[in-house]
Amino acid sequence: MASIAIIDTMEITTIQISREMKAKIATFGIKGESYEEILKRIYNMAVKEQLREFLLSSDNTISIEEARKEVNKRWPRSK
Repeated sequence: MASIAIIDTMEITTIQISREMKAKIATFGIKGESYEEILKRIYNMAVKEQLREFLLSSDNTISIEEARKEVNKRWPRSK
């Protein structure tokens, strides 16, 4: 097991991960970059991806045509 220290402005903690995972995380790094910096960058990318998936999700949506039919049903136009 490899240990990675997570540095926070408040305190420093240690998490335990396998050497294999430590090596995988290191592959995302840029020369001279700390594990803290790598993990922050990965986290920020993951947050952006989650937001993108949420905004582009078609779950609980209906087509414009379906919405128009529903509007016409609820509020028919006077003739």
